[in-house]
Amino acid sequence: MLATATATPAAPPPAHSPHRATVGLAVPAAHARGRIGPNAITRVAEALLEEVGAETRREIFAGARLEGYLRDPPQHMVEEQEVMALHDVLRARLAPEHVRRVNRDAGVRTGAYLLARRIPRPVQKLLRILPAPLAARVLVTAIRRHAWTFAGTADFSAQSGRPVSFTLAGCPMCRGARTDAPCCDFYTACFEHLFRTLVHRRAAVCETACAAAGHVHCRFEVRW
Repeated sequence: MLATATATPAAPPPAHSPHRATVGLAVPAAHARGRIGPNAITRVAEALLEEVGAETRREIFAGARLEGYLRDPPQHMVEEQEVMALHDVLRARLAPEHVRRVNRDAGVRTGAYLLARRIPRPVQKLLRILPAPLAARVLVTAIRRHAWTFAGTADFSAQSGRPVSFTLAGCPMCRGARTDAPCCDFYTACFEHLFRTLVHRRAAVCETACAAAGHVHCRFEVRW
């Protein structure tokens, strides 16, 4: 299956890639060095297995020079270039509808992981009983504070209100790509899962602008 969109291949993983040396710890300094949380790799691997099967998944990871992550999934922050390389190969190897389903599935899985492992249960309970605008404001503040774990070297900004909006300038999921429509479904689905669970069950996230589609930055709007 060949994608109709074209992408400029990301640079190969740097020499200190985890499959050739060590993985860095999840500390705020990772932003300056271009690192992203491991969900950007591990949840895509899980979604690919469901969508295209083990052999095609192996070929995609091998094409991104990340096959070692299938044997030994990352536990700490990964290089931003590795995430970019994986998404370049996804767009090159799969048709757009498959890429979209994989990224949406991976985004939902990431949101579920955050709810299960990273957001304390008492906080979740509190957000669910707060009025939606107030709950959204609290959640936006938390997302902004932890943006260094998913934005890499991109510039991230967030604004509460109706709608809530998130902006990524230099988004690592689509950097260098050229597509006909917004393609950062990983972020769209992750944000949507969190807002539907914690803020309002009818929350919907739409990527209204995407650098890959010719816009200045990637912008996501949350409405309910």
